[in-house]
Amino acid sequence: MGITLLEVFLFIHVVLFVYWLGADLGVYYTSRFVVDRKLSTETRAITGKIMEFVDLSPRICLVLFLPSGISLMALYDKSPTFVMDNKYLIIIGSWLAGLAWLYLVIRNYHSHGDPKAAIIKKTDLAIRYLIVASIFAGAIFTLAVDEPFGVTTNPKWLAIKVMFYATAIAGGVGIRKALVPFGPAFGKVLAGTQTEADNDALSLSLKKALPWVHLIWFCVLAAAFLGIAKPGAVL
Repeated sequence: MGITLLEVFLFIHVVLFVYWLGADLGVYYTSRFVVDRKLSTETRAITGKIMEFVDLSPRICLVLFLPSGISLMALYDKSPTFVMDNKYLIIIGSWLAGLAWLYLVIRNYHSHGDPKAAIIKKTDLAIRYLIVASIFAGAIFTLAVDEPFGVTTNPKWLAIKVMFYATAIAGGVGIRKALVPFGPAFGKVLAGTQTEADNDALSLSLKKALPWVHLIWFCVLAAAFLGIAKPGAVL
């Protein structure tokens, strides 16, 4: 018996979940050494580079989680008729859009000194707001209607799952805002010109980001559980 396309995308979806949460834990752990003012500048610089490299993985996973999930929905044999009739178009379209978003995310990640950095960041942020709003609107509709989009399998669990995903995206925006002072202060650490005020700024910005980090972890785990258990689904 051959491997189906549904199984391929399910594998991709699971791998993205593993790398998302695993890399996030790695970033969290290494960040403690970056803000440790007892360590040497060289040690903090090396740890910061490790943290920055590992941090790219959850960013990639967050983006690709969406097209991989849409692909699973399109290939599911109990999806809405209009989805199943156009499943390959939906899959290709979602991946092209996802890869375009990923390009912006990676450009934003490497935007140091890029004259277009501000535009890239604003575009990426606008996409995140649009996705969050769209997901919540669709999820609320799914929760409110008995047979949303003609689906008879009671997909309430899926509505809640994607709401957790959207909340994780919002949590990422929260982290970004909390860490605004982090970059300039850490730049001074790398240059060896940091003051106690800079060290305080590093610690405070990280402290403000932690609640958002914990929120993302909870959302990712909750979404994974719902994807496996599918509570209330009529299959």
